[in-house]
Amino acid sequence: MVLAADHLINDTEAFHRAIDDAKLHAEDGRLVAFGVVPTAPETGYGYIHRGEVLQQPGFQVTAFVEKPDLDAAEKYKESGEYYWNSGMFLFRASRYLEELGKFRPDIIAACKEAIEGATPDTDFFRIDQSAFEACPSDSIDYAVMEKTKDAVVVPLNAGWSDIGNWSALWELDQKDDQGNAYRGDIILQDTRNSLVHAESKLVAVIGLDDVAIIETKDAVLVASKEKAQDVKKVVESLKADGRCEIKNHREVYRPWGHYDAIDIGRRYQVKRIMVNPGAKLSVQVHHHRSEHWIVVTGTAKVTKGEDTFLLTENESTYIPVGVVHALENPGKIPLEMIEVQSGSYLGEDDIVRLEDQYGRVGE
Repeated sequence: MVLAADHLINDTEAFHRAIDDAKLHAEDGRLVAFGVVPTAPETGYGYIHRGEVLQQPGFQVTAFVEKPDLDAAEKYKESGEYYWNSGMFLFRASRYLEELGKFRPDIIAACKEAIEGATPDTDFFRIDQSAFEACPSDSIDYAVMEKTKDAVVVPLNAGWSDIGNWSALWELDQKDDQGNAYRGDIILQDTRNSLVHAESKLVAVIGLDDVAIIETKDAVLVASKEKAQDVKKVVESLKADGRCEIKNHREVYRPWGHYDAIDIGRRYQVKRIMVNPGAKLSVQVHHHRSEHWIVVTGTAKVTKGEDTFLLTENESTYIPVGVVHALENPGKIPLEMIEVQSGSYLGEDDIVRLEDQYGRVGE
């Protein structure tokens, strides 16, 4: 079963009934798409056109239809023959692979190569990176479902939402007397029917209607709710401009824990580092930066050149440029540290890993 992480299902029992119906088709070798019964002439979704009624609950798929304009969407809804394409599917893995091999042999070949070159790593299974990155990018819809003769659609009427934009999130969220949905440190004055989320700062909104305001550590978005889907255009613009926000977040998760880049300037960067109990960062060296480490809570086991020693709360050490070093949390509680980097270049690619328990040597 193929599901998305960010979909909402309000009626679980109806969802389970649809799965049971789909399973009958999947056991017969068909590939099933769940088609959501439209509640409005939605232009933000693709549609599935149903065809022949099957003996078991469901329909043969006639066509997958791209996102329509409003006139077409209204006709689709009135006809009763079209469903929203939820992007959820059910099929035998073997049947999917058969159809993928038939219609997109280049994709399946790249995936096989990535699996053949995989290596085990603690509780990870690391596929071959170069082989997988060479795999063509395509959706299940385009690669298989639109081409196979065994596509079936099972209607789904279970209070589904893909929460595909901020406007959808506002519709689902609890609201105050003015129609506002908000979370975080918020002050609202003369504001109505708006969605306001604050992650790290106080956000004050005055005299606005029907807007979405989203504050995160990385950036702030302000948009009218009806234009919320156009955030995709902003992302494309960021890509075209080569902006670092596309790849780098302020808060970054690693196998050993995470760090938060709390300040950055010319020739310096400050990070708050959290290391999980028993975890260890790679043995590494930097060619362009030095580092100061200050322990806030917990115990740090530090390797610096030929020396290995412990640091506890309010203790610190200095790692000069070019010195091999490592950091480990030997304790039972998370290790919190402040790291101050200084140097001519502070990019994450100025990390030469010499040893690493997470299989990242050479990355």
